[in-house]
Amino acid sequence: MRQSAESIRGRFLKLGIDVPIEDIESRLEELVTNFKVPSNEAQRSVTNYFLKKYSIPKNEFYVRQAEPQLTKIADISENGQWANLKAKVIQLWENIHESISQVGLLGDETGIVKFTGWKNAELPKLEQGESYLFRSLVVGEYNGRFQVQLNRNSSVEKLAEVIDVIGGDFTPIARESDLRNISNLVGGQWATVKGKVIQLWENSHESIEQAGLLGDPTGVIKFTNWASSEIPYMEEGKSYVLKNVFVNEWGGKSQIQLSRSSSVEELDEDITVGTSNLTYFGAMVDIQTGSGLIKRCPECKRALVKGACAEHGKVKGEYDLRIKAVLDSGTSTQDILINRELTEELVGISLDSAIAMAADALDPGVVLDKLKHELLGRYYTVSGHKFDRYILANSITPSTSLNRELIEEMFAELEVD
Repeated sequence: MRQSAESIRGRFLKLGIDVPIEDIESRLEELVTNFKVPSNEAQRSVTNYFLKKYSIPKNEFYVRQAEPQLTKIADISENGQWANLKAKVIQLWENIHESISQVGLLGDETGIVKFTGWKNAELPKLEQGESYLFRSLVVGEYNGRFQVQLNRNSSVEKLAEVIDVIGGDFTPIARESDLRNISNLVGGQWATVKGKVIQLWENSHESIEQAGLLGDPTGVIKFTNWASSEIPYMEEGKSYVLKNVFVNEWGGKSQIQLSRSSSVEELDEDITVGTSNLTYFGAMVDIQTGSGLIKRCPECKRALVKGACAEHGKVKGEYDLRIKAVLDSGTSTQDILINRELTEELVGISLDSAIAMAADALDPGVVLDKLKHELLGRYYTVSGHKFDRYILANSITPSTSLNRELIEEMFAELEVD
């Protein structure tokens, strides 16, 4: 908190205004601690408060903060920082959010950073492969990674010079990316991956052709194939080589995206997927928060939290059913994710009837209560793919009784030499 306060104070000192650091720190403390405002939003709010108090125009303040010198991408080090960059647009991503004009990656000889251009900034469209001078970008931070945003205070100037990018030409069509194992993929790189499509998800958004899970012997990763890529459908259970895919991160997990620069070839071989046939037996001892009747973002399909998507903000959600369960074998516990189809089959309740139950009770919690009443304390055998700490169930079978062989196995596991 002290460091953020000193940073804000330093900006005002550049204008000859000495704001007491105790005043800045106390306001930050109140917003972050008492009102749970995210740190970057709190810094912005406190800065704007003192701009108003000292009658300083916002445009003048922010532009003057960024004007002194150019910043290298590797030197971006502070959430809320304003900067000028000379950088090359090394990739533009598909964008499905109406408030965003463009989103993608910028690069220079020191690093790569994600950028977002907001529509209300009314800036010219950037072109992939071109170099620009960006003035008055604001730095944000998400999941421990910095990113830059172009807003109404920003400006863009196309350059005749070509900005070198760290590691050479990062435009994927200029070279074939290296073949990598799924476990070695990290955000911000292009890669070629060989894997089996182990799960395809339902997708209703017109911008996305397919989404699902790809696996190889080292692990499993989510993939998104954008409609504009014009890549043919992949089939569940078949193996492919995916060339020039881009790796990004969400929630600390790597994901891959297929774009116009990517290509897919079907393989004759059947690639073995690590932990692809994991089976677990145990009693269902907990059904966690976030189970039952939930709403998902219509664009990215993430579950909403208090009516909001972490990526797209407040949206009109679409109903879904799921169970986040914990099974206990007696010697270990395992988190299980159960999708709508299996939930409907397991409990004998359809999505429509769950919606009707919630409407009659004026409380979606009645669906969760029913799941707990029907399922907790019973034994199940679950099979599926291990992804992070979860087993993504593709089958779940209730056990009405414990046979002698199973009981003997459980006691054998509990024996102490």
